[in-house]
Amino acid sequence: MFSSGNVTVYVSDMDRAVRFYSETLGLKLAYRFGNHWAAVELGKGLTIGLHPASGQMPAGRKGSMAIGLELSGSIREAVKALEAKGVRFQGAVNEAKAGAFVGFEDPDGNQLYLTELNRSHIEQGEGQYQRA
Repeated sequence: MFSSGNVTVYVSDMDRAVRFYSETLGLKLAYRFGNHWAAVELGKGLTIGLHPASGQMPAGRKGSMAIGLELSGSIREAVKALEAKGVRFQGAVNEAKAGAFVGFEDPDGNQLYLTELNRSHIEQGEGQYQRA
């Protein structure tokens, strides 16, 4: 039914947010319209839209959402590379049947997490994780 999507993140400093998402995380900056809107692409049709914060939509509202970034490689290598760029993770990598996960925040406190899915677990159709 849907072919793409957009997650909107409200940020206090557009320049800092664009640098974090494009340079620190390495996502592709699709476009930017000054301090009004920017979009970074995750691939597979998902875009993160960056908007300036306002009184109605403040930056970094903890607990309201989290953005998951699925890795194609090792979570431990990704953590090491991002820590070298100044990203601080919330605890250690959590290992589960479905894969490995670890949380962190953007400069405004928006919640993100990395995930390295256990493909064999998903492909076997175990639990609630089944191939689409």
